[in-house]
Amino acid sequence: MSFVSEYPVAAPEVAIAHFSQRLALETDCADVAACLQSGDVDFVLLHVVGSPEAYARRHVPGAIHLPHRQISAERMAEWPAETLFVVYCAGPHCNGADQAALKLARLGRKVKLMIGGLTGWSDEGLAFATGPN
Repeated sequence: MSFVSEYPVAAPEVAIAHFSQRLALETDCADVAACLQSGDVDFVLLHVVGSPEAYARRHVPGAIHLPHRQISAERMAEWPAETLFVVYCAGPHCNGADQAALKLARLGRKVKLMIGGLTGWSDEGLAFATGPN
């Protein structure tokens, strides 16, 4: 028995439920980039960590700088209630996107996390934007 098969594999219906749930909560850098390239953007992309200076040095094109600590009902009222937000942070070593996603969900907002964040974006070889919001 290998390390892979040491634990029994889940039944297909368990796998369907698991992976459907993950895809309901997450998106990836390649899918966000494809939407930005095609113009099929049906979400608001939020850069949820760092200072304005760090954001100006490097961020995902089209992202709005809104640190997770500034997310509030008042601030989110700028967007219609049905708006989907995609949040990202520095990368796998950062939990700012998780904090932002939790705040948005608690405010009744639709949210997905862009897995990988800035690190994933860079790893995919995707171009960054510079400058202020």
